[in-house]
Amino acid sequence: MDDNRHQLLAQIGSMYYELEKSQTEIADELGLSRVKVYRLLKKARQENVVKVIIDWPIERVDQVEKQLAQAFHLKKALIFKSSQLDEATALKRLGQMAARYLAHILEDGMTLSVCIGRATYEVVHAIGPASEVHVNVVQAMGSAPFAVQFMDSGALARELAQKLGGEVLYMPSPLMANNPEEAVVLRKQKLIARSLATTRKSDILLVGIGNLDPFNSRYVKADMIPAEKLRALAEDGAVGDIGGQFITFTGTLHSTSYNQCMIGLTLEEMNQIPNTIAVAMGASKVKAILGSLRTGVIDVICTDLDTAHEVLKQHDSSAT
Repeated sequence: MDDNRHQLLAQIGSMYYELEKSQTEIADELGLSRVKVYRLLKKARQENVVKVIIDWPIERVDQVEKQLAQAFHLKKALIFKSSQLDEATALKRLGQMAARYLAHILEDGMTLSVCIGRATYEVVHAIGPASEVHVNVVQAMGSAPFAVQFMDSGALARELAQKLGGEVLYMPSPLMANNPEEAVVLRKQKLIARSLATTRKSDILLVGIGNLDPFNSRYVKADMIPAEKLRALAEDGAVGDIGGQFITFTGTLHSTSYNQCMIGLTLEEMNQIPNTIAVAMGASKVKAILGSLRTGVIDVICTDLDTAHEVLKQHDSSAT
């Protein structure tokens, strides 16, 4: 989108949603037809120049939250009822729930690191501007091609920093190097090393959990890992990834060299961050979520009731 078009969409969006002018008033003021204003308002939402967030009440399940937190020694589990919602709406509610929790724990001067993912994308967009705190934001993983909207971790970090009134520190690196040797060289680059050092010392890490479904994988869509390689990982005992690190069902780091190619935090480094918040849901991610919880990295899990029940069920059955 060029700057002139972006400016026009933002101006019309502001006049309509912030200044509460009618479409007719906007049309008269800007010398446009009312139909043109209507179409531009629609485009503004489609192209994310205007984002409308409906603050729905979220029904949480206290008893299951306690069960999940106790089973995996978590600081907190946040679980909401989603059975009556379609997948897209449920994911937005998940983002809103996690955003509310973040708003509750953020303090002035904190550093928040963010990893890419569909769920973290929803959390960032659900966070409202904060007036009482100034929180610095760090891009915790390298950037990926724009094949998937939510893969632009730099844009997520920038948006979050703008909302939280702090500075943003980017990770000027690709998400994945061609091989482990190249990854070592990249991590030694001055700006990349600075970002990695800062994110290791962050107060909060916001992370998503990915599964190994090749049809929906961000790595396959971004042309970083071929679908057949992802299937081979699953056959070799991997269940998904947390923060770009592939793990097994028992919560151990998988032996794949892809873990050494990622430009981001290791599992051990994630474990050193005092508040690692994982956001994920869905039947297809149950094994990945369970494996991630078993790593000991996660301090707070945000998910829905159906997913939580299945995670607990599989945890109990595999422990016997």
